[in-house]
Amino acid sequence: MSDAATDDVTEGFPRGKLMRGKRGLIMGVANKNSIAWGIARQLFAQGAELGFTYQGEALAKRVRPLADSVNASIFTPCDVSDDASMDAAFAEVQEKWGELDFLVHSIGFSERGGLQGSFVENTTRENFKLTMDISVYSFVAAAKRASALMHNGGSMITMSYLGSERVIPNYNVMGVAKAALESSTRYIAKDLGPKGIRVNTISAGPMRTLAMAGITGGRGMISTGKEWSLLKEDTSMEGVAGTALWLLSDLGRSVTGEMMHVDAGFHAVGMPEEEVS
Repeated sequence: MSDAATDDVTEGFPRGKLMRGKRGLIMGVANKNSIAWGIARQLFAQGAELGFTYQGEALAKRVRPLADSVNASIFTPCDVSDDASMDAAFAEVQEKWGELDFLVHSIGFSERGGLQGSFVENTTRENFKLTMDISVYSFVAAAKRASALMHNGGSMITMSYLGSERVIPNYNVMGVAKAALESSTRYIAKDLGPKGIRVNTISAGPMRTLAMAGITGGRGMISTGKEWSLLKEDTSMEGVAGTALWLLSDLGRSVTGEMMHVDAGFHAVGMPEEEVS
């Protein structure tokens, strides 16, 4: 890749050598606006060698050009709801790299009907199980397979949202799933800690992603997030990616089992301050 092309990919992200010599798998890139892609760009800017998973040909067409732009050496299909598919994906990682230094998990899904209106009325048994399987268990399953390849320790992160802690209109069953994901992070961190593997969660503020577009009132969540935040600004991709870099690099040593808010301070606000006329 030419220097100009590299500059385009890493524009806005600090460049350096923090991740040089480290290899990691990125799970959950959907398009160029994905948080997982922002994290990948920052890791690439710091010298990491990256691999990507995708699900289905539609996503492959969108994600392949992105993976190529960071010289990804692994680009493999992975259906996280299927154990055989996950086994095959991680077998490819083992075959090509032999070991793994970090894992980025940014995967979540729920039927659109479950993300609007009443949580009680619109949460079906089928969608509850589907949401928990893809949004929570997939991290447990990925962590199990990734940890087997982290022979010299490593780091894992997954992505959450404030709806795990507080009621967010229309977030519904996904909020319950994110709460379970955060709890799973702590239990995974406990099991893998003796192996020198750190496991953390980033709770990012609302951003203009494909996932946010699937939530009724998503645009309002973004505007409210800015208005109520302590910094009076949108959550930035650079801020989320920078936190991911810290947690995945050696700078994050001694940090595990944590859930880090990256939302311009929105999570700290109980209620907005009234303007004084």
